[in-house]
Amino acid sequence: MVELKSHEEIERIRVAGGFVASVLAGVREKAAVGVSLLELDAHAHAMIDAAGAHSVYLGYHPSFGAMPYPGVLCTSVNDAALHGLPSSYVLADGDLLSIDFAAELGGWVADSALSFQVGTPDAESARLIDVTERALAAGIAAAKPGARMGDISSAIGQIGRDAGFGINADFGGHGVGRTMHEDPHVPNLGRAGRGLPLRPGLVIAIEPWFMAGGDGYHIDPDGWTIRSADGSRTAHAEHTIAVTEDGPVILTPRVPSAS
Repeated sequence: MVELKSHEEIERIRVAGGFVASVLAGVREKAAVGVSLLELDAHAHAMIDAAGAHSVYLGYHPSFGAMPYPGVLCTSVNDAALHGLPSSYVLADGDLLSIDFAAELGGWVADSALSFQVGTPDAESARLIDVTERALAAGIAAAKPGARMGDISSAIGQIGRDAGFGINADFGGHGVGRTMHEDPHVPNLGRAGRGLPLRPGLVIAIEPWFMAGGDGYHIDPDGWTIRSADGSRTAHAEHTIAVTEDGPVILTPRVPSAS
């Protein structure tokens, strides 16, 4: 069931969103060649504890997971697109890292993700990240009252396809509120003018993820990590947004880098 949020509830999600954005910024600052994924997860965990927030990842165990989720971040490297487990892997020069983070603060949840390169960038990875961010912006711009869910999906998919990237609609965005995953589903492929009407008060996470190769993916034996089937690099970007009478509002705005 899709639940519309009041103005006051949206403002409370915005507070959670500001915290989520600050953690992503802090993790991005810490990510460097020679730093392990477990170190990044510990850094985020310390920020959660300091803020009196609550991780919605740690211990999360949906039916597809081979184990309860063991960290507070999803840390996906290179061909890993989504749900990468924090591990002892040490970041190498040129790695493409996607960080996905959600947290509950004051009873409300926000969810966001970004991708970036560690160390020396390369043009192909930079283009993949840029196109993913542009697809996110296009999906957000389409989230206007009176539009339909298919308008968001179509905007995302068109940018990805025009760039020649692989897209899979099995995993996409979702409603956000008291919990991390609420109705409705927000696919990354779709037909404009179709699907759920978008009404003021709808709060959703929009999250395109593209693969530099084909559309296929596989899931590691851990039941969590989703990788491109052909080993190509991947990128993921996400914001929690609210549909309002004045248009879409980003509730997890990026925090500028301190560097």
